[in-house]
Amino acid sequence: MRIEKVTVTILKRRVERTFGSSLTNYDVGGYLLTQIHSDNGYIGNAITYFGLIESGMSTVKKIIDSEITPVLIGQDPHFVRLIRKMVHDRLSYYGTSGVAAMAISAVDICCWDLIGKSANTPVAMVLGARRTSVPAYAMVGWYYEDGLKGLVNACVNAAEEGFSAVKIKVGRGDLKDDMSRINAVRKALGDDYRIMIDANCAFDEFEALRRGYAYQDADIFWYEEPLPPYLMESYKRLREKLRIPIAGGENFFMKHQFYDAIRGGCLDIVQPDNRRAGGVTEWLEIAAISDVAGLKLASHLGGPGNVNVMCSIENTIYLECEGIKHDNEMLMHPLVLKNGEVQMPSVPGMGNELKEEFIEKYKID
Repeated sequence: MRIEKVTVTILKRRVERTFGSSLTNYDVGGYLLTQIHSDNGYIGNAITYFGLIESGMSTVKKIIDSEITPVLIGQDPHFVRLIRKMVHDRLSYYGTSGVAAMAISAVDICCWDLIGKSANTPVAMVLGARRTSVPAYAMVGWYYEDGLKGLVNACVNAAEEGFSAVKIKVGRGDLKDDMSRINAVRKALGDDYRIMIDANCAFDEFEALRRGYAYQDADIFWYEEPLPPYLMESYKRLREKLRIPIAGGENFFMKHQFYDAIRGGCLDIVQPDNRRAGGVTEWLEIAAISDVAGLKLASHLGGPGNVNVMCSIENTIYLECEGIKHDNEMLMHPLVLKNGEVQMPSVPGMGNELKEEFIEKYKID
């Protein structure tokens, strides 16, 4: 099998209902659809989500079209680690983090999708499956225009959809506001329902510690990204002082940044992002590093690609979702949530093909 061509399509849509985190609001959403075409008719797909900077999609497309595609043409996608080395060498002068990492991740995911399709089996089975499903939580606890009412409704809907845990945003207001959000969701879902919180890097070390004591007293399952990702010494001190697990990693690029954070004792739960962490190949190595360190792994973002990878990882604990219905409105092969777990896709490859009508509706020149 050889790579014949690479196509990159920008899909852009305005969200129906504005929502936000501690620092930002989201009103324009988009996806970059990267497709690697092989000489035997298979097409490897990768879907890269963009929720903020509109120019991000065109920037990553430019990197793939101009810099990476010349490296890929004629290569056998089974040599995925060789391809990774060639792409890194091509981009190393400019750096392999940031938008470059997003480009690298996309082509790596495409190669694994091709490998699965060529073997006529899900990628999880190619990687060596550990499980057939992954526990999932719903990331629906945004800041909504209708305040606590919108927050509670979103979390109740997720519980009714079948999720056994939800994550909510904190940090936009003061601690009193945070606790009102936590308490409202706890009252609606019950004392035994699992709640995570995410501060999206809103605090300095002092404020993260002050609020952390309150969060752990509220029986929160994990405390995600209290600090900016580069404050690793602060993360270490925070983790030493709190008993609530500290989660992070969505803003790390590639395995070396994860290695530094894990070696530095910064995290309890490691959260690679499928757009930034380097693709399937890098994910497997990040998982191995975290497993050896005795840490657990959860994904940032969901989708069938992450499900396949996480079904092959030993220390997996949670897949992040924005709701199965949200994913399935655009997927050709709908995901299945059963008993609080997303099932391994049964189709060859990743199972991440987009519906043609979705592509036609949102693609732009």
